[in-house]
Amino acid sequence: MTAAPDPLPRSRGALRRRAAVLGWRFSRLDPVLQGLLWSAASGLVFSVLNALMRGLALRIDPFQAQFLRYLFGLLVLLPLVWRHGLRAYKPRRVSGQFARGALHTLGLMLWFAALPRISLADMTAIGFTAPIFIMIGAYFAFKEPMRWERWLACAIGLAGVVIVVGPKLSGAGGYYNLVMLASSPMFAASFLLTKALTRYETTGTILMWQALTVALFSLPMALLRWQPPSAWQWAGFALCGLLGSLGHYCLTRSFHVADISSTQSVKFLDLVWAALIGWLVFADVPSSSTLLGGAVICAATLWIARREARGR
Repeated sequence: MTAAPDPLPRSRGALRRRAAVLGWRFSRLDPVLQGLLWSAASGLVFSVLNALMRGLALRIDPFQAQFLRYLFGLLVLLPLVWRHGLRAYKPRRVSGQFARGALHTLGLMLWFAALPRISLADMTAIGFTAPIFIMIGAYFAFKEPMRWERWLACAIGLAGVVIVVGPKLSGAGGYYNLVMLASSPMFAASFLLTKALTRYETTGTILMWQALTVALFSLPMALLRWQPPSAWQWAGFALCGLLGSLGHYCLTRSFHVADISSTQSVKFLDLVWAALIGWLVFADVPSSSTLLGGAVICAATLWIARREARGR
């Protein structure tokens, strides 16, 4: 009597074939559309990450949370470094990696200082000012074409951000809204430097050195008010490290396949994810201004996505 064949190898082979077909179809898409999809995926991952980080920062010092988030981001990447060897992750310009790490750390210090004090939706809406700095910087630094559609989409998106944030600047949390706003130029400079690094560095190298440099620069601030994390907090930071590496991978891939300015408009969708997660996790009910601004932002996002696809 012969034994029945094991169905697992067949199912695994079928899954691999389907994944290969999906990967081939994705590679055949227009580069701008690929960049928009990678950028949208990074926004969704970062929204989940921000919710988890906000929960952790409410119970532990924000600068310690910043250090542990990037420390675990580095630990997540170590198996890949072990597999491919240190030589595969050796950067061509170490100074560029440390410069990017310093800029990103400065932006994170402002961001984490304000994170426990404002809602996820408002935090995300304020972060939408970064694409304006990015598009201007991309025009001067990389000579990327700035068609009128991109400027108009960002202008409409910025108008939506003003609708969301404007009524809150005069309240008790107005100071922290301004602190969060100050982080946008720092992140914009970091992303522009990332775009420059993608010309001669691999995605894995950029991710690994970002985690390493930000962890090193964040350590002194973390040690000032260090407190032992609980077991659940350690697990939360481990998950943050995984989500952070995944989000930055998607973001860097979007920079590889398309102009950085063409991918920024889709980031306005992050407000939708942040509002939903904030309502489900923290019971933050979005205000009418947040909903109205989100509608304006989504309209700009969908319009520029269609224009970019037709233009190509």
